[in-house]
Order: sequence, then structure tokens, then C-alpha cells
Amino acid sequence: MDEAAGELKLALPSVLDSLQVQVEVHQKSNSTANVDEIRSHVTHLLNKHSVVFGDYTWTEFDGAFLVKNVNSVAIVDTELKVKARQPIDLSKCNVIIHVFHLNDEGPIAESLEEDNEDLVAANHWILPAVEFNGLWESLIFDNEVKTNLLDYVTTTLLFSDKNINSNLISWNRVVLLHGPPGTGKTSLCKAMAQKLAIRLSHRYRFGQLIEINSHSLFSKWFSESGKLVTKMFQKIHELIVDKDVLVFVLIDEVESLTAARNASRVGTEPSDALRVVNAVLTQIDHIKRFPNVVILTTSNITEKIDMAFVDRADIKQYIGPPSSAAIFNIYMSCIEELMKCQIIYPRQQLLTLRDLEMIGYVDNNVSNLSLLLNDISRKSEGLSGRVLRKLPFLAHALFIQSPTVTIEKFLQALSLTVDRQFEERKTLKDST
Repeated sequence: MDEAAGELKLALPSVLDSLQVQVEVHQKSNSTANVDEIRSHVTHLLNKHSVVFGDYTWTEFDGAFLVKNVNSVAIVDTELKVKARQPIDLSKCNVIIHVFHLNDEGPIAESLEEDNEDLVAANHWILPAVEFNGLWESLIFDNEVKTNLLDYVTTTLLFSDKNINSNLISWNRVVLLHGPPGTGKTSLCKAMAQKLAIRLSHRYRFGQLIEINSHSLFSKWFSESGKLVTKMFQKIHELIVDKDVLVFVLIDEVESLTAARNASRVGTEPSDALRVVNAVLTQIDHIKRFPNVVILTTSNITEKIDMAFVDRADIKQYIGPPSSAAIFNIYMSCIEELMKCQIIYPRQQLLTLRDLEMIGYVDNNVSNLSLLLNDISRKSEGLSGRVLRKLPFLAHALFIQSPTVTIEKFLQALSLTVDRQFEERKTLKDST
């Protein structure tokens, strides 16, 4: 038993014996309770509620200890492992409990001096952070992007811990997410860093996320920029020398490096530009040797990513616009939130896409609202996740404007808002 990770060995013969169930326990900020004691009480809670259907969160507790010390107990990410909706008997699974605090200090701006002025070169978070709480769960994709990325980073850290000879088996701890704007690439990087800081809390004291401001750092291409790059990575080096801290370096819009490199090749930028970019690649090669660092990068312009960088990435994952199925689930999560806050009232249960498929998409009193939502989802294809998350707000602001609304009227307003979104896009396109 891996006691540090809080595993519960309650194994019984079952097809789910190999299933790992992750339980995240958010400890209250003012709690001084021992982690092992919290795990013991959470284990008792899980033994009383041993069968669950997918992810589940407890925020109210019977026992005084959990009330005093814990904000929530959440069974998470079961949908990444269990495809069909079926009961999960926790007593027959490998249950792993992670206890964590959320850091509420906010980001720290990392400044570098340039021409006697302070330049904000990066933002720095201590993880897990309040800002990213729930971000992972809010991100909905069509395929197994989330679980694949988690498995990748977990394996890189395992290989590092086991001192696998990197000359025999090569990995760089570099991830590249690419695709059009608004598809959730940057949010996914931040959410993954948060998730792994929680998931690996038994191995690392805490996590750190450094988001490099590419536009500021590479805005000038002469000798000062080279010095700035060196200074920035020296700061990162100071963080990663502590082997008990897990460090994520996020470089957003990494194509900004490529633009400078390509411009230098065709003679439109001075040769210092090429030296700066080479310095960045050299620094990445240096810090990736440390076993406790992961480099996360994003790009909106796939075709402009420099092959010198692409070759360094172990994972090159395309993040595209959501399909109608993913859009349906995004809308479902928004509607659930509005029901919870009683903007949509009274609460009504909608059928999932799997439920609709099982009944053959037959229109009746039980399914009609879910079928309407499915139709709205289909005509929403082409909109980015960033836009989709705004539409419930716009639907209320434009077509409802009352404290509460029935789900029927809300779905009508949402349908009108989607139509309006495409009309506005057409108007903007025609005017350019």
C-alpha cells in the first residue's frame, strides 16, 4: 500500500479492480488537522457511500471533524476511465485520496529591469491556487485530451524519479498544444498544472506555475532582449533547484519566437533576433534536464511553429473547436450552474446525449427539452469554447432580464442568442 498517496486496499475480485478512483479533498484554509487524520475520516465517509455513478462531490457532512476541517470531498475524473454510465463500487477499486489547501495569494508579477524600467516578464502562482479551482472540470473536449495529457506528465515524472537513462529512452518534458484561438489551450495548461499539483501532493510539497509573457520578453530584438531572456530563465532556475517543488513553465503563443526567427532568416529583422530565439531554445534545453519541471506551450498559428521547437515537444496535441456533442455538454454545465443558483427555476432534469441515444431520440414529454438543447448545440457548431461560455449570460441579458426564468424560456433565449451570434459574425465579415 502506498500510504503516502492514501490508497485504500479494499480489493475484491471484480472487473473494476484495476480502476483507480481519484478523490480530492479540499482542506479548509484555517484547518490544522493532520493529513493522515483527514484521510481516515474521508475513508469512513467513502465506506458509507461506497457506490457512485460517475463524479460526485460532498460539501455537507455528518461528522463534526469533516465539517470543521474540510470544504469538499470530490470523486473526480471517473468519466475519463469509465465510458458507460455504470455504478462504481469503491470497495472494489483502488481509491487514492489527495488532501490539499488552496493558495489565495494570487499571482506574483516577475519583473525584469530594461532601460531603467520594470518589465513584467512573467506571472508566478503557487499551486494549487484559488484562481484555478474548478477550471479542469469546466473544460470539455471531444476526445481523451485531458486524460492523455495527465498520463503523459505523470509518466515523465515517474521516469525522472526512477532515474531512467534518457540516452536510452528519450523524453523532454515539453508539451505543445496548438489550434485556433478560443479553444481552451491556455486554460488547459493552467488546469493541468493545478490538477497535477494536487495529484502529486504526496511527492511534492507544492507546485509553481510561471507564465512567461512572450510579447513583453521578446518585444525588442537587440542585445538587451538576450539579457532579459537569460535573467528570466535564471529566475526559473532558482525555483527548480528545489527538487521537492513541482514547477510548470507556460509559454503562451510560442509562435512569437518563430516569427522572430523566420524574420531574421529573410533579413527583415536583425541577426540579434535569431540569437535571442536560440538563447530561448538553449535555456529550455537546460531547464528540461531537471526532473521536477514541465514546459507547457501553446500556439494559435500551427504552420508558423519553428521545427527546431516542434522537435523538442514530446506531445503535440491539436485542440480544435468543439463538436456538437461537446457543445451540448458545455451548455449542460452552464444550465446546471444556473439551476443551482436558481436563475433557472424550477429545477428540471435534462437527459444526457447517452440517454437520448438509448431512447432513439424519440420526442416526448420527458425528452423534448433535451432534444431542443441538442438542436441548439448542432447549430452552434463553429463557435469556440470561449464564445459558448458567454452565450448563457448574453441570452439572459438580451432576452430575459428577470431574476428567474423557466428552462423552456431560457432555451428559447439561448437559441435566439446563437442566431444573433452568427448574424453579428456575418456583419463583421461583410464590413471588412
